[in-house]
Amino acid sequence: MTEEAGMQINPGAAEFPHRQIAAQIKAQVRRGDWGPGERLPSIPAIAEMFGVAKQTVQRAVDQLRVEGVLITKPGSGTYVRGTRRRLNRLSRGRYGGFRGYHTDLAARYRQQLVSVGPAPAPPEVADAFGVSDGTELLCRRHLVRAEDSAVEVGAAWFLPADTAGTSLERAEAFGRPLYQEAEEVTGRRYVTATDTISARQPSRDEAETLQIRPDTPVLHLLHVAYDERRKPIEVAQATWPGPVTTLTEAYRIPAPATDLDPDPGPGLVLG
Repeated sequence: MTEEAGMQINPGAAEFPHRQIAAQIKAQVRRGDWGPGERLPSIPAIAEMFGVAKQTVQRAVDQLRVEGVLITKPGSGTYVRGTRRRLNRLSRGRYGGFRGYHTDLAARYRQQLVSVGPAPAPPEVADAFGVSDGTELLCRRHLVRAEDSAVEVGAAWFLPADTAGTSLERAEAFGRPLYQEAEEVTGRRYVTATDTISARQPSRDEAETLQIRPDTPVLHLLHVAYDERRKPIEVAQATWPGPVTTLTEAYRIPAPATDLDPDPGPGLVLG
């Protein structure tokens, strides 16, 4: 991008200068003047183009980074984000339309088992199991990669009473979905599940693993799978870098009911 591209701010406008700059950079990206993966000029160079302080440009870049338009690679620079990763990995997709292994997942995602062993349960996991915070549970941590970058950090938690002396305690992959292994060794079948998705700031470890800035928001999934008695079998967590992740689920819309249904079932809860 050059000065001839018409980059300028209006000092008399109500909009803050950094937002004006962000809007112009975003427009250039949408027009294709800057392509996916292309590196932006340095902060001082952009500041000179607009005739503003470097701090003003930094605020504009920070805004676009949080929105997912730009990405910053430590020690390298700021780049136009590539294609947004569509991770059709809501937990319903883990089980699929039938109970079987989805071999195509192996081609799209590389899941690496990071660690297996006892660990203190974080509050949301403890609440799901109905135990005290910090109770030692079996934890299987994993990392998912797509192409050359980490796109998910996650963990699966189990009660020690369900897993003692079983294969779930071993640091090994099973060549099939984890829930199938859990069903076989525990004798309990996954019947229902709930997913809770929230946005938050990453922990230090998450930011380092996902290679994002500490102030970049992440999407976090809490998945609780129950048996026929509504007792939790597994509590799973997954965390994705928010600006470059979309969660997509396709589903059918039921026909209008002929009778009033006194129990419409679970719906979207905003809280």
